[in-house]
Amino acid sequence: MKTFAAMGAAAVGALAARDLVQKEHALKRNYPVIANLRYLLERVGPELRQYIITDNDQERPFSRDQRRWVYASAKLQNNYFGFGSDNDLEGHVGYPIIKQRTFADVAPATGTHAGEATPLPSAKVIGATRGRRGAFRPESVVNISGMSFGSLSSAAIVALNRGAALAGCLHNTGEGALSPYHREGGDLVFQIGTSYFGCRDEQGRFDLDRLVDLCAGAPVKMLEVKLSQGAKPGLGGMLPGVKVTEEIAQIRGIPAGVDCASPSRHQAFNDVDSMLDFVEMVAGATGLPVGLKSAVGNMDFWDDLIGAMSPERMVDFINIDGGEGGTGAAPLVFADSVSFPFRVAFSKVYRRFAEAGLTDDITFIGAGKLGLPDNALVAFALGCDMVNVGREAMLAIGCIQAQKCHTDSCPTGVATQRPWLMHGLDPDLKAARAANYIKTLRRDLLKVSEAVGVAHPALITADDIDLIDGLQSSRPLREVYGYGRRWGTVGPAAAEEITAIMAQLHLPEPA
Repeated sequence: MKTFAAMGAAAVGALAARDLVQKEHALKRNYPVIANLRYLLERVGPELRQYIITDNDQERPFSRDQRRWVYASAKLQNNYFGFGSDNDLEGHVGYPIIKQRTFADVAPATGTHAGEATPLPSAKVIGATRGRRGAFRPESVVNISGMSFGSLSSAAIVALNRGAALAGCLHNTGEGALSPYHREGGDLVFQIGTSYFGCRDEQGRFDLDRLVDLCAGAPVKMLEVKLSQGAKPGLGGMLPGVKVTEEIAQIRGIPAGVDCASPSRHQAFNDVDSMLDFVEMVAGATGLPVGLKSAVGNMDFWDDLIGAMSPERMVDFINIDGGEGGTGAAPLVFADSVSFPFRVAFSKVYRRFAEAGLTDDITFIGAGKLGLPDNALVAFALGCDMVNVGREAMLAIGCIQAQKCHTDSCPTGVATQRPWLMHGLDPDLKAARAANYIKTLRRDLLKVSEAVGVAHPALITADDIDLIDGLQSSRPLREVYGYGRRWGTVGPAAAEEITAIMAQLHLPEPA
C-alpha cells in the first residue's frame, strides 16, 4: 500500500514540476496539478451535458428525444413515446402543427410496424422534362445525402451503401470520388464537386471522358453538381490532413497527410449561362439526369438561373441544403452564420420557381435535419419531392453526436480513418440498421400523410401545416412563407399518377 502511495506522490510531483516550468498555460503555471482538473472538465464537458445536464429537448443539433427515435427505429425497437409531449409548446415560436382530417378517402394503418414494407416512390420522374435517356422515378423519397469516403470511414460507407440497397434508396457519393466502398449494391448519385474528384485529369481539371467511363462502370442514376453545402456554404470541401490516408490520397489524386481543401468555386464554368451549358454537355454525354446542390445566400443566382433556363437548357433537379446542415469540418462562422436555414432557404427558391411556372418541370430535394418526420413533412409541404438524410443516417449506424468529425477521433468509427476506431463498426449490422431507419421514416411520412387525407407526402400542401406562436395563435405555412394557393404540391397529372401508384403499392398489412 505504501508503495502505491509513494508512486502516486511521485506522479503528482512530476506533474507539478512539469506545470511549473511550462509556459504554454498560465493557469497550470500558477496552479500546478489542480489546474489540470479544469482542462479535464473542459474536455469531458460535452459528454457531461449530453448525458447528465441537458433535458430531452435542449441539446443541439439533435436532442436526446430525436436521437432516441433514430436509434430505436434503426434497431426496430419501440420508438413510441409515453405520457404526452415534453416539447415546450407554450413558449415555442414556429413549432409545426400538422392538421389531420376527420374524413378522407385514405386512412393510416395503426399497427406499430405497418407501412415499413410499403415503397414510397417519388411523385416525379427525374429527367422526364428534358427527355434524358436515363430519366427515372426514384424508388424512395428518402435518400442518403452526400458524405464522402474520407469524411466517413470505409466501414461507414459500406454500411450506408448496403443499407441503401436494402431500403431501395439512393446513396450520394459526396464530392470525394466514387470509392470501392460505394459498390456494395446501392444505387448512386455521383456528386461533381469543385475539385472534380473521380472525373478529373492529372492537372485537376474536369475530364468528361473519365466521367462517362465512371458512370458506365457503376450504378450511377444521376449526377449532382455541388455549388455549395450547408456545412460550409461559400467554401469548398475540407478534409483535414490527419484523415487523408494513402488510400484516400490515391482515390482522389492528392498528397497523403495534407489538408485537402477544394476550391470554393468551379473552374469548368463561371456563370449561370456556362453552367447550363455544362449541365447539358454532361447530361448529353452520360444520358443521366443532372442537377444542382446548393446552400442559399444571395438570391441573384436563382433569379439569373430562372431567367436563363429554357426547354432546351434546364437542370433536372435542385437540392437545397439548409445552413443548419452539414457533417464535415467548417469554420464556426460559416457553420453558424452563412446561408439561410432550410425552411427560409427552400421557400425563397421554390417561390421564385413557382412564380415562373417551373415547379412541375424540376424535382426539388431538401436537406438539413430533414431525417426527422416532422421536419421532413414541413419540407414536403413547402414543395420538396424528396429529402436527403445525412447526420440522421450517421446516427442510425452508430454515431453518438460526439461532434469529433473533424478530429479523426470519432469514438464509434463513423467519421474516422483510424483502423482501431473503425473496427468497432460492423458494416453488416449497421447496414441493416440504416435500412430500418429509412424504412421507418418512410412509414411515418406515409402514416401522417394519410392522416392528413392524402396518399403521398408530396400531396401535402402549405395549407396542411400551421406554425404556432406558443398558445396564442397559428399561421399556415402558406401565409408565413408567402406561398400561392396549391403551391408546395405536385401538379394535377403527377398527383393523379402517384395516387394510382400508391393505391397499387399500399396493400393491407398485418397490424
